[in-house]
Amino acid sequence: MPYVNVRITRDGVTRDQKAQAVAEMTETLRRVLGKSPERTDIIIDEVDTDNWGFAGETTTVIRSRARK
Repeated sequence: MPYVNVRITRDGVTRDQKAQAVAEMTETLRRVLGKSPERTDIIIDEVDTDNWGFAGETTTVIRSRARK
């Protein structure tokens, strides 16, 4: 039973985009690894940009600076 956990920032990803990502990841596991779609779990965790950081800063700070 494949279990795929995807973490993305919570900032504008639509329900349709997430559904497409789940469908395509499931299909890739079926096609490449021969895994049963009925037994494949895909979890999408959305993380607030204040709670995701890299290079010593939060994503919120980095993105706000990039917009200027």
